[in-house]
Formats: sequence, structure tokens, C-alpha cells
Amino acid sequence: MISSISSQVIVTIAQMQAIENLIFQSGMPVAALMEKVALRIVQRLAQLYPAHKFPKVGILVGSGHNGGDALAVARELYHQGRQVKICSMMPKAKPLTRVHACHAKAIGVPFVSLTELQDCDLLVDGIFGFGLERDVAGDLANSFNLINSWQIPIVAIDLPSGLNCDRGNVMGTAIRATHTLCLGLWKRGLLIEQALPYIGILERVDFDIPEQFIMEVLGDHHPLWRVDPDTCLRQYLPIPRPIAVHKYDLGHLLLVVGSHRYAGAAILAALGAKATGVGMLSIAVPTSLKLLVLAQVPDALVIACPETDSGAIYSLAELDLQKYQAIVCGCGLSLDANSVVKQTIDSDIPLVLDADGLNAISPVADPHLIRQLHSRANPIIFTPHAGEFSRLFPDIMAGDRLDALMAAVELCHATILLKGARTMISFLQDAKPMLWVNPESTPALARGGSGDVLAGMIGGLLAQGLSASDSAIVAAVWHSQAAISLANQRSIMGVDPVSLAHHLLPFLLPAVS
Repeated sequence: MISSISSQVIVTIAQMQAIENLIFQSGMPVAALMEKVALRIVQRLAQLYPAHKFPKVGILVGSGHNGGDALAVARELYHQGRQVKICSMMPKAKPLTRVHACHAKAIGVPFVSLTELQDCDLLVDGIFGFGLERDVAGDLANSFNLINSWQIPIVAIDLPSGLNCDRGNVMGTAIRATHTLCLGLWKRGLLIEQALPYIGILERVDFDIPEQFIMEVLGDHHPLWRVDPDTCLRQYLPIPRPIAVHKYDLGHLLLVVGSHRYAGAAILAALGAKATGVGMLSIAVPTSLKLLVLAQVPDALVIACPETDSGAIYSLAELDLQKYQAIVCGCGLSLDANSVVKQTIDSDIPLVLDADGLNAISPVADPHLIRQLHSRANPIIFTPHAGEFSRLFPDIMAGDRLDALMAAVELCHATILLKGARTMISFLQDAKPMLWVNPESTPALARGGSGDVLAGMIGGLLAQGLSASDSAIVAAVWHSQAAISLANQRSIMGVDPVSLAHHLLPFLLPAVS
């Protein structure tokens, strides 16, 4: 899954500082690196915000090297003919930043008060870098709020000022950027959901950090990585098939899904599984749902199971679970089918637990079961949303979602896909938790049934031989990228789960051609 260390690794403030120190110790002058970064930023600004549409640019400058970057950007934009104005937000500056300010004044770039920037077409935020340690308060906080009220596009250098670079939380108040140009390596806080309202569109500006410096600081078992969607899909899809192949050679997946109350979940999970090209699909449903599901998924083997008075599956006693390569359990199952969930767990077949499959193993339902799961020989994948995750792991107290997710993986030894605007997948590798962030999604997926499609996709990939971690990562990326594609075609309102399931393969074809 790792194709490029510098484009995929996620680092903390301390790690980034250590890597930069190695760069400077190797002989790269700070001033030279600042010039290189500024030129790369200016090149990207020309593409994103061309001069003929955004001629007036306001530069917000702080006292540190982030402010120095902004001043170097201001100088270059001025030389390119843009109408540049600079507002210094801090009274004192570091020596290199002060030198850049002197040069800007010498060549005629005006330094103005904050209110004189409100007629600009574009603002560049270079107030604070990743070293901010105290909350933004007082007059500066008021200035940030004023800037945000102007509705002018803002490009943040490295991160929006006021955002914590490790945790993604707002330190008092923060600039709401339209675009964030993350410098060098992905910063941990920018990949956390609570940062999303402030970072806008997030990109990385590469300035050619030698990979040996990255590895010297991070070591061989670094836990945090960003998925590259294009590389992921090209690498894993479509799953190769021999010319002479039988349907059972391409995986036999069992879905244990549906109830009288949630019949649609069974169909949605089946549509997601079918899109993966799994060779054989069996669907275990309550007897009363068999004809409905068969009408929607005629190529599946639909198995009628005895049901409870409430319309939930009562038992899988008649099924030989050992003949399946993978099982997905839980979509629309209802809480009346808890005993069925335990049957799938006891089977020791590779298993995806979703929705009520997760609720069945929560400490409320069974206080001991989740701690026993790591004794399984075959993998298990959890696919919770935030509420389900909290019910599964109520005792985990962590700083943020990343810490909590890795702590949960250490506890239960499962692969966990934590759904959200930044879906995260964590698993054990060499007995240590690894975490991958899917960096792109769309609010269009915030609809009932989207998760059922995803669970079916994971099961389909798992049944065809992908590892648990690869199945979860690939399905998450495929699911979100297809939703983004469909939203661009139809609008966000047009991405219902059925349409999404039918769009999975049409979306994929250009990517793998």
C-alpha cells in the first residue's frame, strides 16, 4: 500500500521539526529552503487562483518562518504583476522573517492595516505555522473573526492559523481557509475530522525531503499513513483472474443480513458485494424475505432461515459455514439476532461485522466477547460509525479518533474501519497498530444504507483473497471515490445507496483501463 513515503506518511509536529533539523544540519540553508517553498506555493497559486481573476492579493504575516514564507510569496507575486498588500499581524519577527519584510518594503510592496485587505480577491494566511502553543485570544482572535467574515478565498500556508497541527482542534479561534497547502509531509492534525471546516481543500506542496531523513526520524514501524486513492485502486483493482477459472475459485461470500424491519439492508449489501466480482454470493435472510431479496438479486443463492416472531433470523443451524471464504454479518439484522452473530464468530471464517453485528458484541450485549476475538485464527473486520465505536469500546479514553482507534485495535486484534468524513482503517502489523486515513469523501455518503453497500464490498474483496486490511482500505477508497464521482455527475442529493452500488463498476473502468 506504501508507494511513496513522502507522499503518504503522516507526521506529528515533533517529527516534522526533527526532519527539518536533519535537512538544515545536512547543509541546506534555512533561507534557501524558504525560497524553494515560496516558489512552489506561487506556482500552485497561479494554477488555483490565476492573476486575471484574482489580481489583488492580501498577505497575512506572522512573526515566525511561516510569515517568512508568506513574505517571499508576496515578493514573487508582486514581481509577477499582482497588486499585493501585506498586513503584519505580530509585533516582533524572527531575523529571517524581518529581512524578508525589509526587502518587501524596499521594493515598494505596501504594508497596510488589516481592514485595508477587505477589497482583496485572495488572502494568503502565513500568520502561524505548526509551532503555535497558546490559544489565539484578545485582539488577534477578533482579527481572525473579522477575516473569516469577509468571505474572501484564503490559502493557508502549511495549516490554517489557529489550528493545532497534531490534534486538529481550534486553539481559541482559527482562520477558515478555502485551500490549505501542507508543506513537505502530511501533518497529523489536518487528517482529523474536526479540522475539516477550517482547512478547505487540502493539498501537499512537496519540497523534496530526502527519504533517508524521513526514515531516520520515523523508523521502520511508523504507524500513520495516508492512502493515495489513485495508487490504491490501480494496485488492487480489478483483482487478477486466470483465463481458466471456476466461479468458486473467485470466492464464495455469505451475507447474514436483513430482518422484517430492515429488509433493504440485505439488498444493499448484496449489491455492494456483487460489484466486487465475487464468484458466488449466498444471502441468508429470514424466510419471509427470501422472495423479495431473490427478485432484486436473482444471481445470488438466497437462503431462507427460520425467523423470530419479530422477523429476525433465528438460527443458521442448517448452514455449513465452513464452505464460505468470508462472511458479512449484521446489515439490517436487528438486535433479536444476537445469537446468530455469535454463530458466525464461532465459525472462525474471515468475518465482517457491521451494524447490529457490532451491537451484538458490545459490552452491553456481552461484556466478555470482544476481548475473546483475538483468539480467532482467521481475521475479523469491524465497520463501526462513531456511535457504534463508542458502544464497542466505552472504556477507551484517548486524545482523538486516531489514538482511540489504535487503542481499540490493540484490545481486540481486529481490523477496524471507523467510518466518517475521514474514514480510518487500523490493524495490527507485527503486533503493532497501523492506521491508514482515507483522505477524500463526500457528504453525499451521509445517507442510510451507504454503510451496507460498503460492508458488502469489503466482504466481496475478502472472499476473493485480499487480506483483511487491504479489503477494508480498498473498499473504503473505492466506495468514497465512486460517491465523489456520482456526486459530481448528479449533485450530492443524487447519491442514494442503490445508485452508488450501480455506479461502482462504471466509475472504476476509466481508472483501470
